[in-house]
Amino acid sequence: MSLTRRSFLAATGTAALQPLPAQRERLNVIFMLSDDHGEWAMGPWGCSEIHTPNFARLASEGMRFTRAYASTPVCSPSRMTYMTGKLPSQHGVHDFLLIEDTRSTHQFLRGHTALAQVFAANGYATGVCGKWHMGDDIHPQAGFQYWRATPDGGGGPYKNPEFSIDGKRTKIEGYKTAVTADFAIEFIEANRERPFFLYIPFNAPHTPFDYQPESDRAHYKDSKFSCFPENLRHPQRRANFERHFNNRESKTSYSALVTGMDEAVGRIVRKLDELKLREKTVIVFTADQGWNGGHHGFWGKGNGTIPFNMYEQSARVPMIWSHPGRIAAGKLNDSLVSSYDFFPTILDYTGLETAPDKSRAGSSYAAELRGQPSALRDEVYFEYCNTRALRTKNWKYVQRGEGWPHELYDLANDPNEEVNRVGETSARAQAQQMRERLNTFFEKLGSPPIENWRSTTKQAIPLDSPYYGTWWKR
Repeated sequence: MSLTRRSFLAATGTAALQPLPAQRERLNVIFMLSDDHGEWAMGPWGCSEIHTPNFARLASEGMRFTRAYASTPVCSPSRMTYMTGKLPSQHGVHDFLLIEDTRSTHQFLRGHTALAQVFAANGYATGVCGKWHMGDDIHPQAGFQYWRATPDGGGGPYKNPEFSIDGKRTKIEGYKTAVTADFAIEFIEANRERPFFLYIPFNAPHTPFDYQPESDRAHYKDSKFSCFPENLRHPQRRANFERHFNNRESKTSYSALVTGMDEAVGRIVRKLDELKLREKTVIVFTADQGWNGGHHGFWGKGNGTIPFNMYEQSARVPMIWSHPGRIAAGKLNDSLVSSYDFFPTILDYTGLETAPDKSRAGSSYAAELRGQPSALRDEVYFEYCNTRALRTKNWKYVQRGEGWPHELYDLANDPNEEVNRVGETSARAQAQQMRERLNTFFEKLGSPPIENWRSTTKQAIPLDSPYYGTWWKR
């Protein structure tokens, strides 16, 4: 399916989108997103036991960010942020979408300028292959022309999965991760002669741990799994992942799912090489949020505890930008960057523009990708329902509403976030300064005080359902 720019704008009402000047080269973009994937779960810079040679190659050919974060450590709001550059109090999705919202025809990106709309308005072919989880998984939307999305929030088995093929639910034989790569390659081959924006949100390594090819599992037959800590159990952990704690089979499954995704990425990159598109294509790989695999005494992410947490492992994600000949190879970048920065950065890097929007939270770091001088970015902000946070180079402050406790961590001396200093007299000034900084940031975006976070929601909130109450183990 293809759209003229005039018909696209008429259909979406996005007349403010700015077309790219015809004389400027248009780069292809492949944006890959893993799910429940901590930065630690990547060899060789994270866990050397996890087999990821293709990710290692991708990083060696580009820039790896060592302090990249998802602004919300749970799937649906994080994906909304990547697509819009906005935080939950601005885009309205504060937690993962429950099945009633996933299966409804409500499309939560409607009313916002989404990335694919900007690329489509500039003549790009646009495609998505994988987990959507932003409402109405079945029907093409938000500027995407090629639609291969996994229904029901991306859940379901890894073996013989279902996909929506341009609006029709279809069961496909094979391994979900490999099928996702098959669709991605199909899209690339079909659009090799025109610029394209391809979004590949893998389901891996998200549960269920129901199936992984034996070839992927074989790497972990004798693994010591030293990267999965066996700490004392967190007193506020939820019970839903209790069965995975210190479980060798769960460690094998999680690691094998990462390896399967690595193989899929390798296939996609090799196809670009084969078609001589690699130097015309910028590849960005990151995750929708991190993951605790025993870290802090639980398995899970931001909702792995009640109250919700903002631990490093929950929010810190792997991130690679690779573009041979444009981004210097083998570079490490220590700037603090967030998922809300991706929207302005990818547009800046590709030379596209769209109308400014004060509700967008981020700023571009494209200058750093180009090797140009740039001031070190030294703060990132987070928002997840009744929890907001600020992380600087050496400190993290977590603010909660609804009577939940606040937290303050001295990351320079306590990198594992074990000592909450918010009540210490010696840290009072630090906590006050960070609280004011945090509140000012959200005020400038037009967000309400944290106590009124519910006033900005557009979804059925899991906190109001049996979901969290039933699975919370006190």
